[in-house]
Amino acid sequence: MFPKRGWQLWLLHFIAVLGLLWMLSHLSQLKTGKSAVYILRYQWLQYANDDESPEKVCKCSAILQGEKEELQKAKLLTITKDFQKIIQIPDEYYINATQDCRKFKITRKYITIPLSKEEEEFPLAYSMVVHHKVQNFERLLRAIYTPQNIYCVHVDKKAPASVFIAINAITSCFQNVFMVSKPVNVVYAGWTRVQADLNCMADLYNTSTTWKYFINLCGQDFPLKMNSPGENGVPGNAAPSLGHFLSVEHGTHTHSHAHICMYTDTDLHSPPHPLQTPSTLISSMFVLEDERIQALIEWAKDTYSPDEFLWATIQRMPGVSGSTWPNRKFDITDMNAIARMVKWQWHEGSEGSLQAVYPECKGHHVRSICVYGAGDLQWLTEQHHLFANKFDADRDPIAVYCLEKYLRHKALIELV
Repeated sequence: MFPKRGWQLWLLHFIAVLGLLWMLSHLSQLKTGKSAVYILRYQWLQYANDDESPEKVCKCSAILQGEKEELQKAKLLTITKDFQKIIQIPDEYYINATQDCRKFKITRKYITIPLSKEEEEFPLAYSMVVHHKVQNFERLLRAIYTPQNIYCVHVDKKAPASVFIAINAITSCFQNVFMVSKPVNVVYAGWTRVQADLNCMADLYNTSTTWKYFINLCGQDFPLKMNSPGENGVPGNAAPSLGHFLSVEHGTHTHSHAHICMYTDTDLHSPPHPLQTPSTLISSMFVLEDERIQALIEWAKDTYSPDEFLWATIQRMPGVSGSTWPNRKFDITDMNAIARMVKWQWHEGSEGSLQAVYPECKGHHVRSICVYGAGDLQWLTEQHHLFANKFDADRDPIAVYCLEKYLRHKALIELV
């Protein structure tokens, strides 16, 4: 037993030692750019190296810096049978995991509080059109999810029952995420691809009046930037594909570079109104109610792949709310726009090529579009686009995993 006085001195000494250790730890954290507040409040949201993901064996920092040895290791890993077997996540996993929504959101590290007042006051509305690959959808939702936003999910009516049930189970865990009220059978390059977005737009418009912009995504998109206020653009040029991104202003008028790309079968009749080149962010009310846009929509239903020209065309219709005077000087390519980065196979080339728009795809191609691999990440993260298409977590999850870690770390470290 300590004497009474000695025991008190020992306790004070012990407390002083603990205090010194805490101060040293705190100073160490400050040197790395992290405050104690960050450590206590946000560290649990960081994707740690001890996560159970099988991709954790890869060094994402090295992959993002383009280190050849680590990229080769990642490439070899993705083609091994054992790795491919353990990365496949069945739909039933999500159905079971979402039985306890609180646990699901915690273990999956969803951001359930606004990370800044600026973001909280700048809510976004998303439509997400999906037909398969539940894992891709859930990881995309997690990457773009914040509580101030609102999300409409459209699952193709032809999708397997397990896909619908799993995605419905995921959305049911969030008050601001819901299934579209009028799902359709989506046909590739057909009008129903646009109709799916329009149905979500109507639901979003009727559900909330606070969001600032509408962004439409597909299940194989993934963000390259975090959720923050900024300028958005829709590309338009002679190329036959624009991607499926639209920024729609919900209220006041702002300007963005947005351009037309119109192509149809030559035997089709002309569109119902002259389509010129104003730069604009259009009001969602115009899309849903304007007579000229409704006439254009009816005409576009009889064209090939209308999703690739309709949005940019609307943005360049004279007189649309927020438009500017038509002028060719506003023309921009998909590389200069900031909406979505898509690598088309015929525009790829070796480094230094004067003809190539971007470097060769390091993943694989589907319908002449690059499905990104880990080797594409260094180049992608250097681009200014908001999203990129396509990713496939069932085929190359390392690309998605490292991009997830990069974005989450960037979002949290900027809070300090």
